Amino acid sequence: MKRRKARIMAMQILYASDFNNVSIAEAIGYYDETPVDPLAIEFVNGVSDNMDKIDSIICDSLENYTIGRLNLVDKAIIRLAVYELLNKTDERIVIDEALEITKQFSDQGDHKATGFNNKLLDKIAKNIKE
Repeated sequence: MKRRKARIMAMQILYASDFNNVSIAEAIGYYDETPVDPLAIEFVNGVSDNMDKIDSIICDSLENYTIGRLNLVDKAIIRLAVYELLNKTDERIVIDEALEITKQFSDQGDHKATGFNNKLLDKIAKNIKE
């Protein structure tokens, strides 16, 4: 559960950075009243340091869709998941955690966001293995 909280915090920081068009450091600063989990910082810095590679992997896996069309919450969730997949975290855990976070923060009850993210992350995981 601790890792999920760190993932959620990392997703929120990535989202805040993208939404407000600010640096990761500025987005982390939005958490002035809440201590930022060091694991969340590790996740965020890992995504930030590898953003071009991560976005390239996402773009290569999208069909009839562009990364710019992804809503910002889903983009943050997927970027974080791709970072973890690249770092050899068990793909079942990564995808399951990403889908749970999607259900909590992005899905609007119709399961479309969860289904989309699941399909995309499955394809990404397969592409990374190859």
